[in-house]
Amino acid sequence: MVAGVSAGLAMVVVGCTSITNGNATADGVEAPDYRASVASSVAVSESEHQVAVTKAAVHSSCDALSSSTVAAIDAVNDYVNAFNADAPDAPAKIGPAVDALNRSADQVAGSLSGPLSPDLTKVLNAWADSARQLATVLSGNPGPDEFNDAIGRLNDSKTAAGAACAAAY
Repeated sequence: MVAGVSAGLAMVVVGCTSITNGNATADGVEAPDYRASVASSVAVSESEHQVAVTKAAVHSSCDALSSSTVAAIDAVNDYVNAFNADAPDAPAKIGPAVDALNRSADQVAGSLSGPLSPDLTKVLNAWADSARQLATVLSGNPGPDEFNDAIGRLNDSKTAAGAACAAAY
């Protein structure tokens, strides 16, 4: 066994140390095709990388929207239900709604990045803006018209952002 291993190593060493005589020359006929093949491969690789980066950015922002809006909408609905029922704890539900709306706006705005399309960025920013506007309205003890207008803007921006995210996937 030792002799076999020694013989194998000797063949590797001898095979790896043999020098070939001659001069290296480029094949003038094949070189342009090779260069074109390499350039095409690099371009495809960069394109695939950009697609992957964009896809990751879309998922990050749209996931931030979908996960944070649930809590925000639930908190606003809790307040609305308590208000409509003339519940004594209705005013106490404003703070959690405001916090959830601002948290959602911060998460969505914080997830935006360069690879997103301008249209997707615009509708996600619109969601963040409308969530913050509703939070401000809620904090100011609004009347029904002011509250309903802010809710309408929030719902419209959520619908638009959801549609844009679905299209971007």
